[in-house]
Amino acid sequence: MSTGGILRRTVAAIVGAAATLLLLSGCALFAQKPHPTPAHTRTTSPTPAPTGTPVRSGIGSSPAPAPVIAPTLTPVPSGTVVAEGDVASPKGSIHYHYRVVSNGDNTYDTQYSGFTSTVPVPVSVTFLETAPRVGDGLTDHGVGDFQLGGPTTGTAAASSTVIGGKPSYLAALVTYSSAPSFDGVPVELGPNKVLAVNSVHWSVPVRASNVHPVDGGATPGANGTVTATTASGAPRTYLVDSGDAPAGIAARFGIQLTDLYWLNPDLPSGPDQKYVLAGTQLNLDPDSL
Repeated sequence: MSTGGILRRTVAAIVGAAATLLLLSGCALFAQKPHPTPAHTRTTSPTPAPTGTPVRSGIGSSPAPAPVIAPTLTPVPSGTVVAEGDVASPKGSIHYHYRVVSNGDNTYDTQYSGFTSTVPVPVSVTFLETAPRVGDGLTDHGVGDFQLGGPTTGTAAASSTVIGGKPSYLAALVTYSSAPSFDGVPVELGPNKVLAVNSVHWSVPVRASNVHPVDGGATPGANGTVTATTASGAPRTYLVDSGDAPAGIAARFGIQLTDLYWLNPDLPSGPDQKYVLAGTQLNLDPDSL
């Protein structure tokens, strides 16, 4: 056989082998199973919520705590006259005029004018929740205790003092003796003897607040009784029952725990919290502060 024939056969053999190998590879490639498609995974992309709305950070998470809103109480406008009257002692020895005016910051300026006195001892005034009788001896000097002065030869200069909080629970303006002792003075003019009692007629406007308790009914942790309501029917006072807790009481009336503490600043305190005692009466009316 010639050299050319041998060369042609060798090339043909190589080409055939290559074709066979390529065919086998293709079969193997096409016989493979397709890769599995990854399962869909839920991801959370929270939509921003309106201000003040709790936002979930992901599936199964707890809501973000609600923001604490500071309680507010709008004062009576400055300059508002809430009480006014004239005082004359039964024997006519003491006269003066009083006027109570709002300072616009939940305090009130109590103004005294036209004071005259012929009694031989200094005279003072005070507001009391319960009215005494002329001739009684004071054991409590009340709210806004203030000395008007001693005997006058004419009309004394006007004077004033400040009282805080809503004063309309104070029933009487009491004029009494500020004599330092009983020495040298009649018994009826001795220290703390009541010389005049005047009922006070208040006209204090209701103050606006963002705290509005509504009674949701007795629940575990708040099983006490509403003992008084406001003119609008809102709960005013609440009698604590055994087993009550501050958080339960706040929840019953739909207010924040901080609101309950604000309404009752004198609650007893433990190492890390305040607590309530059975039989205690709580305030629920912002306007009573």
